[in-house]
Amino acid sequence: MNSERTFFINNIFNIENENEFQKIALRLFRYQAKENLVYREFISYLELKPDEIQSLEEIPFIPIGLFKTHSIISGSDVPTNYFESSGTTGMRLSRNYITDISIYEKSLRKGFENVFGNIEEYTIFALVPDLKEKKNSSLIYMIDDWIRRSREKRIDNKKQRTDDGYYLNDLQNFSETLSRLDSEGRKCIVIGVSSALWDFSENNSLKLENTIVIETGGMKGRRVEPVRQELHQKLKKGFGMKRIHSEYGMCELFSQAYSREDGHFFCPPWMKVMIHEINDPFRYCHVNDSGVINIIDLANIDSCSFISTMDLGRMSVEGHFEVLGRMDGSDIRGCNLMVI
Repeated sequence: MNSERTFFINNIFNIENENEFQKIALRLFRYQAKENLVYREFISYLELKPDEIQSLEEIPFIPIGLFKTHSIISGSDVPTNYFESSGTTGMRLSRNYITDISIYEKSLRKGFENVFGNIEEYTIFALVPDLKEKKNSSLIYMIDDWIRRSREKRIDNKKQRTDDGYYLNDLQNFSETLSRLDSEGRKCIVIGVSSALWDFSENNSLKLENTIVIETGGMKGRRVEPVRQELHQKLKKGFGMKRIHSEYGMCELFSQAYSREDGHFFCPPWMKVMIHEINDPFRYCHVNDSGVINIIDLANIDSCSFISTMDLGRMSVEGHFEVLGRMDGSDIRGCNLMVI
């Protein structure tokens, strides 16, 4: 195995402070600038020299649209699979090629634990298609991993199957089972595409006390897009809760950011968001000013860790970020297209 790649695998999930993040990010940038053909060509077009780049602000971020037209791969190992973006017939989809799925698994597990604690303490209810239907979805892979690990709860040293599972096409059972477990004091997580959660909330009025609800994005193609505050108010009423969590991820990333409420997202230690001005990718916005979201995802070792999205956002003084929408002319995309 490449010694540099081994270094990143062994260190990115142990980052403890900003100084460590910057050192590893710059080292990974130089590695990918050499080992990733598409990224190397992109940098050469900008007439930049990787060895002269000394700060995160100087790093060029690859346009996310290139994942639709090119194979973004770092290193010489042959990918074994890929994650693919959601879309409708005729849409060109993005692909993030997978060399080592264990990196993604470690990222999604540690990312969950940073926010919610031990997965084995929860019963997972998923309002999404199952993995058989969407085998190349990074979101579904993540949720399936949660469900499998949650089902391996041990009682008297024996494995016991729980009520974890996919409920998108069984909403009556979902409502009854969730209400029963919540009333028994069981800790539950409901995660779903926002359109499915919205539809459920329009026809139900629960009162939950031991449940976390996580929405994964906007309506994207299903109905007129509500602002996040409107979506969360609808879900709070439908599930009888005081707060709604959100997940921010995409197939081009190996990491996810989560909000604790109202769409204010926090990154895990190996992921960072930077907001640049719309008309200048090397000029970064002040706190609370809106611009384009750039993402450093150090878990993207075998792909590209430096991605310029088509999402608009802003940073806060506290260090969280908000997603404000999409740039004009960008494709509609997102996990809710999986249920069309």
